[in-house]
Amino acid sequence: MFLLILSFVAGVLTVLAPCTLPLLPVIVGEAAGGTSRHRALVVIGSLGVSLFAFTFLLKVSTVFIHVPPSVWAWISGGLITIFGLITLFPEIWERFSFANSLNKASNRAMGKGYLKKSLAGDILIGAALGPVFSSCSPTYFIILATILPTNLTLGVVYLTVYVLGLCLALFLIALLGQRIIGKLDGISDPHGWFKRSLGVLFILVGLAVFFGVDKSIESGIAAHAGAFDVTKVEQKLLLDHQNSTEAATASSTSANSQTVPGTTVTPSGTLITQAEKMLRYKKEPELAGIDAYLNTGGQKISLAQYKGKNVVLVDFWTYSCINCQRTLPYLTKWYGKYKDQGLVIIGVHTPEFAFEHLQTNVQDALTRFGIEYPVVLDNEYSTWNAFGNQFWPREYLIDIDGYIVHDHAGEGEYDVTEKAIQTALAERATRLGTGAQVPGGTVSVAPADLTGIGSPETYFGSARNQFFANGAPFTAGAQTPTLPQAFSLNKLYLGGAWNFSDQYATAGAGSEVVYHYRSKDVYLVASSDSSADVEVTQDGNALGSVAGADVSVTSVVTIGTSRLYKIVSNPSSGDHVLHFKVKSGTVHFFTFTFG
Repeated sequence: MFLLILSFVAGVLTVLAPCTLPLLPVIVGEAAGGTSRHRALVVIGSLGVSLFAFTFLLKVSTVFIHVPPSVWAWISGGLITIFGLITLFPEIWERFSFANSLNKASNRAMGKGYLKKSLAGDILIGAALGPVFSSCSPTYFIILATILPTNLTLGVVYLTVYVLGLCLALFLIALLGQRIIGKLDGISDPHGWFKRSLGVLFILVGLAVFFGVDKSIESGIAAHAGAFDVTKVEQKLLLDHQNSTEAATASSTSANSQTVPGTTVTPSGTLITQAEKMLRYKKEPELAGIDAYLNTGGQKISLAQYKGKNVVLVDFWTYSCINCQRTLPYLTKWYGKYKDQGLVIIGVHTPEFAFEHLQTNVQDALTRFGIEYPVVLDNEYSTWNAFGNQFWPREYLIDIDGYIVHDHAGEGEYDVTEKAIQTALAERATRLGTGAQVPGGTVSVAPADLTGIGSPETYFGSARNQFFANGAPFTAGAQTPTLPQAFSLNKLYLGGAWNFSDQYATAGAGSEVVYHYRSKDVYLVASSDSSADVEVTQDGNALGSVAGADVSVTSVVTIGTSRLYKIVSNPSSGDHVLHFKVKSGTVHFFTFTFG
């Protein structure tokens, strides 16, 4: 309910956001070009429909994964510029021949139709502005990045409410503009001062969008807006809600130790009755909406097929998540130790980033991590939602009767999980009368040192880059920030030319990243369309002996495939300043994680 209300408020506030203020004159001028409210409805309605359609184009971003964000700016800016030229020079349209496919008379009629504010012209103007307006609200990006992938119905509802608030506010502003401009003389003359001025305005705005200058204007407005920047109101509401939710979650987690309620193994290790199971445990849901089945020989699998035969451990993970990667050695060893005793492990790969939707990327990760058990691709979060999951990683242990008898979120307590596996396998052996002896003890894995982590996961993409300190956070498009002289702890600083999309920020040669962190190890999720070299220094020096596994002896990390790169491995936790400089190629920076 909170986000539903905030979605409507965010839509209303978007009309006053720094990224929309430069465009409001176009909306007012186009809608106020006549006296009819119908025109305002058409322009603003088509803008809303365009924003809605553009959102779902981004949702299927695996199809458009290699389309640069600038393409959408070129399309929008180009259309607005063309309409500006037609408005400023009506004779251009009359002379245009559509490659001789239409005669001059019909072209002239179409041109006059536009100059009289035809329905098609109004629709195109509104549609051209939709992708531009899509970058103007933190709440919009929360809907796009976190709600639509996990719950399509809820995402559509929130998005509809957001668009409704935006269109209502724009319509009120357009009506006000109509009243003011309607009192002026000469606005209907196609060669008059108003149409000429409107044409110039369209051209200036179109060129600004086309070349990304609008983002510089937005950054300037944001920098001087101070307390009047409405995006900060949204950010504060979102962060306050997030903090209260996290506090409640932390309290619940503390009250239930480190495991989820209903997952306790009986202290004596004895079997319990079916009636007790029904009262104590939840039944397993089913795998749903699976996009691909890996390590299965091409065969589809389900949880139902193992009921009455096997114990199943379901692991929710995503391959660029460092917390998931630290869990994988335990899973692979459990699989080797217990698969002959009746244990089946199913990895449910639910992606966080768009590149993790690609089957080839996941298959490469399985090879790299030595994963031999079945893995299913849950790209639409269908199985994630069926289990009611909220975490990476998370393990659900399902016994021979299909009950979830153990459930652990996050890292740690591997010995407790392994004990639960042994108990469930012992019950299976008894029930099936196999007489098999379940191995005891625990697998040997070098534990990760998680002490001293004092830096949070830090995102580059405009949907979640709340720690971006020397630019406009939560803002998509081009920015050219300048590095300051001093760097605060846990703040992201960027230098040079950058282009922000919701999940990542893109930079080319000469661009820089500076991050003052407190931890032992540093990881970077990144990718490059071909290959890119990035020089890395720590506290002003080459990494040398503290270089991570993906950094060369010359202190350079070569970014290629979309994955997690280990950058730094210090002997102990401490405060350090990392400095990245792109030497060649183009890099998509997703997130920093720490260990």
